[in-house]
Amino acid sequence: MPVPRSAPPARPPRKVRPNDLGVGEMAARAGVPVSTLHFYESEGLIESWRTPANHRRYDRRELRRVAVIRVAQSVGIPLAEIREMLDRLPRGRAVGKAEWGQVSEGWRERLDARIARLQALRDHLEGCIGCGCLSMETCPLYNPADRRGAEGPGPRVLMDRTATPGTPDGEAS
Repeated sequence: MPVPRSAPPARPPRKVRPNDLGVGEMAARAGVPVSTLHFYESEGLIESWRTPANHRRYDRRELRRVAVIRVAQSVGIPLAEIREMLDRLPRGRAVGKAEWGQVSEGWRERLDARIARLQALRDHLEGCIGCGCLSMETCPLYNPADRRGAEGPGPRVLMDRTATPGTPDGEAS
C-alpha cells in the first residue's frame, strides 16, 4: 500500500506572471481533468502556488512534468517509479538537455526489460505461455509434465527470459 505523501510546505504568495496557468487552463492544456492535477500534486509529482486571492496557479513548465507522467503511465510505469525519476529533476526552472539525459538514462534499462517482457508475452499469447501459472498439469508445447512448476510460481518462462536482476520482476540482487 502506497505511503501517503505530505503536502509540500506552504509558500508565500507570489505575483502572477503572464505565462502562469490557472488550474482550468492547466488541465485543458495538459489534457487531464482538474482532479488529476490535484492528485498529481498531492503525490508530489507537480507543484502549484497560490495567489493572494488563494487561486491555484501553475508555472507553465509543469506541463512538461504532466506530459512525462501521462506518457509513462500509459506504458504501465508505476507512479512510484515516475516520482523517483521526477524527484531527480530540478524544480522552479527549465530542465536542461544534459540533466534530462542523466535522469532518463536510469529508465533505459527498465524500459528495455519491460519491452522484452511485452514482446515475449505478445509472441506467446496464442497458446499457453508455458509457465504453469494456469494450474495446468501438462503443457505439450512449452512445459511438458509441468516441469516449470517446480521452479516456482508465476510465468517462469517469460520471467527467466526477460527479468533483469534487481528489478521488481527479477531476482533480488
